[in-house]
Amino acid sequence: MTASVPQAELVCPAGTPAALRAAVDAGADCVYLGFRDETNARNFPGLNFSRAELAEGVAYAHDHGAKVLVAINTFPRAGQPEIWHQAIDDAARLHVDAAIVADLGLCAYAAARHPDLRLHLSVQASASSVEAIRFYHQAFNIRRAVLPRVLTVPEIANLCASVPIEMEVFIFGGLCVMAEGRCALSSYATGKSPNMNGACSPASHVRYIEKGDKVVSQLGGFTINTFGAGEPAGYPTLCKGRFEANGRLNYLFEEPTSLNTLAILPELIAAGVRAFKIEGRQRGRAYVTNVVRAFRAAVDAIGRGETPPDLLQGDIAEGGRQTAGAYERSWR
Repeated sequence: MTASVPQAELVCPAGTPAALRAAVDAGADCVYLGFRDETNARNFPGLNFSRAELAEGVAYAHDHGAKVLVAINTFPRAGQPEIWHQAIDDAARLHVDAAIVADLGLCAYAAARHPDLRLHLSVQASASSVEAIRFYHQAFNIRRAVLPRVLTVPEIANLCASVPIEMEVFIFGGLCVMAEGRCALSSYATGKSPNMNGACSPASHVRYIEKGDKVVSQLGGFTINTFGAGEPAGYPTLCKGRFEANGRLNYLFEEPTSLNTLAILPELIAAGVRAFKIEGRQRGRAYVTNVVRAFRAAVDAIGRGETPPDLLQGDIAEGGRQTAGAYERSWR
């Protein structure tokens, strides 16, 4: 067992103040969240935090021994960086434990204006090589990199051994197209960029239409999927659409399946990973509580040299199915 095992952090989603408390109470080491504007990549109605709510959330987390990480991980509009700069200023003022950033200019602003504010590199930056991560560390004193969901365990181990900062990986939740921070499909269909406006497949552009015994899901006027009677109608994100190509109807990019790394968690710890991230800021308190509690028990068991228990129920996974994703790359 490596010396880093007891120090591995569980980084958990907090889409609302209630979810923050649920995550902390279930055993989160850190919660990550965003302001209620387009500075974060989950800019949806009913989610995120006002400045006053963040101040209360930081106090609650710190009182219970947990950290708060603020995602300021979208890309400022050209010539209009003010709200992104304000988000960095407010994160520092409210004493968050780190800001999660992606844009080069915003990295430079944060490093220059708030040198004591700890910076983490967002997965939106798509940094997956030693050279890229080393650049962010040397230029902006980035202290942790959240790795894209395209790497195998040996590739992650090489990064951990080659770059003098912490590595964070996703361990559970929804999967995105295999190119983080480049969600051009949703931008094309809706005119809203996930990387600038913070909303992938915004609800205002989603429609469900009944046609006979079928339900058609649309995004921005484009048909994304058709569901038969009794078939669950998933949320229509383009990356998980079912399309006809070469005479076959299939999920071209990615099936609606959740990432679950519970079985390979010991390998990720042995690889040197410092933090484990659970996806799900759009999910409710029950999801947060169940998943955080399960991975808290798993990480603690591994730290004691025991086999991690599987406390997760399949019905909380997207599509009711789970995969180890690119960590194993069975599709390679």
